[in-house]
Amino acid sequence: MDKSKIDELVYKFESLGKEVTPNRAILLGRAPHLGPKAWLNIIYPSLSKEEISDLENELKTSIPKEYREFLMNYANGLNVLSSTFSLYGLRRQINRNVDGNIRQPYSLLTPNLHERPEGASESYFFIGGYNWDGSHLYIDKKTNIVHCCERWNAESKIQWTSFEEMVISEISRLYLLFDEKGREFDEDNATIPY
Repeated sequence: MDKSKIDELVYKFESLGKEVTPNRAILLGRAPHLGPKAWLNIIYPSLSKEEISDLENELKTSIPKEYREFLMNYANGLNVLSSTFSLYGLRRQINRNVDGNIRQPYSLLTPNLHERPEGASESYFFIGGYNWDGSHLYIDKKTNIVHCCERWNAESKIQWTSFEEMVISEISRLYLLFDEKGREFDEDNATIPY
């Protein structure tokens, strides 16, 4: 995985502000147009081997190699453009902090165990999604191809040959829909890739 290319994209809004929370989440790009505590991009602190093992036990499946490497070597999830696009991770705490200064990723458990889309093969590992309509991203562990599907149906709408290709192309594509302050040019335009 080309961490420098992903960093270049994710840190695009660093000039609008940067903060590190008590749980080491990196907040990038203040977004006052969305709220007083809103940030454009959030990088969650990576996971240890032990946390990966515990997460796989809880999921009752293995995490695909590329995504496991992302979780351990880059981030335990990612939110881009105020969750327009998100990659999921391990929620280390169940409760929320009243001050809002403990940031956590969306949980990998939700789409993989509790709200699995209809028609999802056992080999589909859900890794993220879009807030536009709840569309999901998943890796087919048989092929390592990344797919995007509707919220409640796992039929592939679009695919990428690798996790890295998907991350770089999707963040790049989404940035074209937002201005230099992270405001959408047209809120009525769909932000999903299909």
